[in-house]
Amino acid sequence: MNAEWPRSRWRLIVHPPARGAWNMAVDEAIARLAGAGKVPPTLRFYAWTPPCISLGRHQPLREVDLDRCRAAGVDVVRRPTGGRAILHVDEVTYSVAGPEDEPRLRGAVLDCYLRLSEGLTCGLKRLGLSVYKADAHARAGPDVSAACFEVPSAYEILTTAGQKIVGSAQVRRRGWVLQHGAIPLKGDITRLVDYLAVDEATRHALRQTLARRAVSLEAALGRPITFAEAVDTLVSGFAEALNIEFIPGELTPEEEALAQELERTVYGTPEWTGRV
Repeated sequence: MNAEWPRSRWRLIVHPPARGAWNMAVDEAIARLAGAGKVPPTLRFYAWTPPCISLGRHQPLREVDLDRCRAAGVDVVRRPTGGRAILHVDEVTYSVAGPEDEPRLRGAVLDCYLRLSEGLTCGLKRLGLSVYKADAHARAGPDVSAACFEVPSAYEILTTAGQKIVGSAQVRRRGWVLQHGAIPLKGDITRLVDYLAVDEATRHALRQTLARRAVSLEAALGRPITFAEAVDTLVSGFAEALNIEFIPGELTPEEEALAQELERTVYGTPEWTGRV
């Protein structure tokens, strides 16, 4: 237990795999209603089906090869948060949503990022990983590719080999905060490259770069990690690092209704996906 923080009770939700637009709608619905004081701060874990590429809020859609995605049955959605593209497959995704005045979420984006990274780092260490947080000044340069896992941002988590193992992004709006991120469990970390709109020479070079700079939990640990094992250890990490008691729960009817509306009017629409 970390006495730096006042003891707090948060809701814990673990959802089965769902389509990308629904996942993004649920994250925002929880955040908005938590910001309004209608639901508690929430830590949620989920997965994706079918496999889905999520684009950062301001990332051009043209950076993804939509024909390749359609042919492979890969969905495409736009996140409410920033950052670069992630292929969500064989992973555990977390989201933290709550009011902006919650002590662990208040302040500047990077302050909040640092606090939540403590929870993620603690959980990953419980799995047996040696990890550290990227420097506060880490930033993606102007020549970065469309792939999120190519380079770390400030306070994102790396193995001691310097490989990125968590890709996170955050948004703050009208009294609420949402941060979510992807942690690859297994598989080829470079698969995203197959669906980017680049020439073959660039595709080959980027695949090699990603293979050096990013890693899955299974590859880093040398053993398989299940979704359930990852969730259990990450919950324990957040609880220990941030002094939180997690109470298992589900979406309220109001959250369900808001998520359905957001999926129908925002995240499931071509206007939102193609906004940039």
